[in-house]
Amino acid sequence: MKGFVDGKPMTKMLVDGGAAVNLMPYTMFCKLGKGPRDLLETDMMLKDFGGNASKTWGAVNVNLMIGSKTLPTTFFIIDGK
Repeated sequence: MKGFVDGKPMTKMLVDGGAAVNLMPYTMFCKLGKGPRDLLETDMMLKDFGGNASKTWGAVNVNLMIGSKTLPTTFFIIDGK
């Protein structure tokens, strides 16, 4: 799916409207021109399918635009693909 994150075009996005947590890889976070000062501190821990827990780097609030809809969305930043 194509869309925009904070006005910047994204050609590859996987959007799941029913997801409880929105994830963004740190590399994508950097491509948006964001850095450590843009992260909101959080103590969120996530578990992968194998049950291994890892801490998120933080959270970021962005405007997600798909088609004509714009939604304020919080993403948890992870070190992964």
